[in-house]
Amino acid sequence: MMEDLLNARSQQSATKLMILYRLEPGCLGPDGVDHIVTFCQLAERALVQLNADICQWFLAPRFDKSLIEFQYSLAGKVLSHDKAVKFVASFDQDLDVIEAQFEDKLTLLINQYIARKAAP
Repeated sequence: MMEDLLNARSQQSATKLMILYRLEPGCLGPDGVDHIVTFCQLAERALVQLNADICQWFLAPRFDKSLIEFQYSLAGKVLSHDKAVKFVASFDQDLDVIEAQFEDKLTLLINQYIARKAAP
């Protein structure tokens, strides 16, 4: 189902790297499973502008730990990490740096969400 969504959206931007990040519910606390879907939707909207010239971010709950955290695709085709690195390098960018920026932003979003959830 998630792959169908990525394929449908990739038709809109075949020149952007689609990055699917699978987020474990536990990052939102002990009741994270009750909030993870909503959080992923909110966080995805907050990440729209992050490296928007080269990539588009998608978040999904990671209920199955056998699935990798980061999945890359371009024009509807899944890419290996090495191919994603090469694609990003063609824009004089570094995938490790992009992922670190993403993880920093995601950490802020998680902390904000938890703080709001805990507020009376």
